[in-house]
Amino acid sequence: MKYIWLDESTREGEFYSNFYGGILIDSKDLHDVLQIMQRCVDENGLTGHEIKWQKVNEKHYEPYIKVVDTVFDLLEKNRIKMRIFFKSNQYDVLGLSKEKKIKTYQMLYYQFVKHAFGLQYANIDIQQPLRVHLSFDEMPLHNDDKKEFVECLMGLNKIKEFMNANVRFAESDIVEVDSSTSLPLQFLDLILGAMSFRLNNKHKIIQEGCRVRGKRTRVKESLYKHINHRIRMIRPGFNIGESTGRRTDEDVWTESYRHWSFKPYHSERDFSKSKGHKK
Repeated sequence: MKYIWLDESTREGEFYSNFYGGILIDSKDLHDVLQIMQRCVDENGLTGHEIKWQKVNEKHYEPYIKVVDTVFDLLEKNRIKMRIFFKSNQYDVLGLSKEKKIKTYQMLYYQFVKHAFGLQYANIDIQQPLRVHLSFDEMPLHNDDKKEFVECLMGLNKIKEFMNANVRFAESDIVEVDSSTSLPLQFLDLILGAMSFRLNNKHKIIQEGCRVRGKRTRVKESLYKHINHRIRMIRPGFNIGESTGRRTDEDVWTESYRHWSFKPYHSERDFSKSKGHKK
């Protein structure tokens, strides 16, 4: 069994929008990894505190550094995998209907689940079926839309690559969880939020009436820089705004940390929405 926790952030940013993230833990590592996360929380005075990027401040800075180090220590040991997905506002989809715009959440999440972890390479040379358990942060969907979304995810079972790899999705393994009770989602939120913060230039914000950046903004930038440093220990030359390169198709599965800058098919590029243009 592969367990994946999924979260989304920043639907509309200045330069990048539709941030999605996932953290994967194999069933053989699940108990130990959850214990390591809980120990990190307990030892750093975060028990009863929901870890979130929005809560980054001077008081929580050092404990959150420990959370980041716990995440990347696990990534370096390949005991977890993490994927970050986002879309540049420069790429506008041509001819997108109003109905499809409304269903952006479901459509992009489907693409993320289908492609981001390379699950079609997770079960090579293994005869028995591989089940995938998906835990979503609470979905902002009404009942009918939620049912349709689950049915869409179940449709992955009929895709040739998943059928050949014997990777299976069951309705009972597609669930919603409360992030306040889920440490994988909380740890993920911290990394996902940092990426949205930096890609949307929030580290440069100066509040109206002020001459310099606020203390919280500077603390957040410092935490982001620590995250970036830990990523570069895994991937030298890492570029936050680009899809992580690959040497083989299987890298999408085997590598522990990857970014996916989503560029829709049938889109046109609007350079007026780039950071360079807005300078």
